[in-house]
Amino acid sequence: MSDITRINPGARMSQASIHNGMIYLSGQVGTRGASTAQQTRDMLDKVDAILQANGSSKSRILQAVVWLSDIADFAEMNAVYDAWIDPENPPCRACGEARLASAELKVEIIVTAALG
Repeated sequence: MSDITRINPGARMSQASIHNGMIYLSGQVGTRGASTAQQTRDMLDKVDAILQANGSSKSRILQAVVWLSDIADFAEMNAVYDAWIDPENPPCRACGEARLASAELKVEIIVTAALG
């Protein structure tokens, strides 16, 4: 049985979990109240930092799930995401519209990546 490593565990959730050579990130968000583009930059910076601190990188992302509070912001989010993603290693991705945890949040991403 493989061990599970919890990264920055709290009472409700961990920032990430590592199991069987994979890292699973909790939903990452940007600065509340900022534009969709800025929130996207902020959340992707967080993804980069978590992956790097735990032996992975955006080129190792297998799947990304993006939630927008308003699907009308799809192009604005994609402009930032497309400039960030490794074009040689694009992950599987889904994007949908959902009510996020706070009305000030416009975008959230959930990432699963391989370590190494």
